[in-house]
Amino acid sequence: MKLNPLYSLFALLLFTQMSFAQITVDDPEIKKMITEIKAENLENTVVKLVSFGTRHTLSDTKSKTRGIGAAQRWVQSEFEKYALESNGKLTSKIDYFTIKADGRRIAVDSQLGNVMATLKGTDSSDDRVLIISGHLDSRVSDVMDTKSDAPGANDDGSGVAAMMELAKIMSKRSFPYTIIFVAVTGEEQGLYGARHLAELAKKENWNIVAMINNDMIGNSLSSGTNLRDNTKVRVFSEATPYLETEEEGKMRKLTNRDNDSPSRLLARYIKTVTDQYVDQLEVNLVYRNDRFLRGGDHTPFSQNGFTAIRFCEMNENYNHQHQDVRTENEVKYGDLVEFMDFEYLRKISASNLATLANLAWAPKAPTNVGIEVKDLTNFSTLIWKAAENTKVYGYQILIRETSATNWEKTIFVKDTKATIPYSKDNFLFAVQAIDELGHASLPVFPTPIR
Repeated sequence: MKLNPLYSLFALLLFTQMSFAQITVDDPEIKKMITEIKAENLENTVVKLVSFGTRHTLSDTKSKTRGIGAAQRWVQSEFEKYALESNGKLTSKIDYFTIKADGRRIAVDSQLGNVMATLKGTDSSDDRVLIISGHLDSRVSDVMDTKSDAPGANDDGSGVAAMMELAKIMSKRSFPYTIIFVAVTGEEQGLYGARHLAELAKKENWNIVAMINNDMIGNSLSSGTNLRDNTKVRVFSEATPYLETEEEGKMRKLTNRDNDSPSRLLARYIKTVTDQYVDQLEVNLVYRNDRFLRGGDHTPFSQNGFTAIRFCEMNENYNHQHQDVRTENEVKYGDLVEFMDFEYLRKISASNLATLANLAWAPKAPTNVGIEVKDLTNFSTLIWKAAENTKVYGYQILIRETSATNWEKTIFVKDTKATIPYSKDNFLFAVQAIDELGHASLPVFPTPIR
C-alpha cells in the first residue's frame, strides 16, 4: 500500500513533537517545603544572632551570652534540635582549627570554628555532596575592633538564618546524597573558615556538586540611590575556572565556552528553578566571581576547583554594612535588624531550597557529553553516556543563542543521542539528566567528537 505523502509528513511531524517534547514538572514536596519557610522564623533567628552583641571572629569565646563562642554554641544547639527530628540523619559539630597570625587581620594565633550540620545521604554508593553556607562572624568600621557591638543582622545574620531554616526543613526529608549546612567564621578577617573547609574538601576528595554561599540577602533598600526592590537577587559566578588546565583552556577557546564555566551553569540552573518555584523573585545573573574587586566564602571553593556561586541582595546599603552603630546628621548607621526585609529573605531562602532539593533528588549528570563535528550540516547531533548507578527517566537538551544570558529552549529525549534542527554555528547546548518528577542534574557542556 502506498502512503499519502501528506500523511507521511504529518506522521513525521507528530513523531518529532513526541520525541522532542519539553517537560516541566513541579514537585509537590518541594513546593510544600517552600511553604514551611517563614519570614518570622528567619527574623527570630537574626534577632537571636544580634543578641550576642558582637560575633567578631576574634571576640570572646568563653562567655555564654556574648561573642563568637556563644553564637557558635547556640547555632550548634539549634542543629541538635533539628537532629532530633531527623531520625538520626542529621549530625552536627563545631570544626575547630587554628589560624596563624598574619600581620593583617589576625593579630595572634587564634582558634576558629565552623559550625556544621551534615544531612547524610541515604544511598551509601552516592558520594555526591552539596554545601550551603553563611558566615557567622560580624564586624564594625574597624575590622580589628573585637569589643564594640557588631550586630551583623544582614551581614551575615541573613545568610546564617537562611541556611539554618533550610537545615531544619530539609533534615525532615531524605535525599540520596549528602548536604552540608555550615556557618563559617573568619570571613571578615580573610575568608579563613571557608578556606579551611574548601582545603579540607580538596584534601579528602569530596565530590562537591555545588557550593552555595549566602552573604547579605536580607536588605532591599540601597544607600545613596534609595532604590528599593525585593523582587531581584544577584547570583555571582566565575567565568574561567581558577584551576583550569592548559588543555581545558584550549578546549574552552575552541568551543567558545567562555560563558559556560561549571559555576555559570550552576547559576543558570538556580535561575531556572527559581523561576519555576518562587513567586516574585528574579535571579539576576552577574557574570563575575563577586562584586568588583571583592570576594566571599564561595571564592576559596572556586580556587580549589569546586563549582561555587554567591547569592547577594540586589542593592547594598553601605550605611548598614561594616559600620559602627551610631547616629550622624540624623542618619542611623549600623547593621541592625530594623533595616532588614524578612519577606525578601524568605524568597531568597526559597530559591536556595528549590535549588538544593532539585539537585539532591536529581540523577547523576550524564558523562562524555559530546557534539559531532564530522559533517557540515544545519542539524546538530549530541551524544552522551548515562552515569553509572543512577536511575534516569530521560535527558534535557538545553539550547540558547550565543548572545542569550539563559537557556531559551529545552528538548526532552529518552535516548543518549539526539539530532536536533539547531545549528551548532548559531546556538550553544548542554545536556542534563532528569527523573520523572522533573529533578534535573546540573547541565554538562558538550565537547567536539570528530
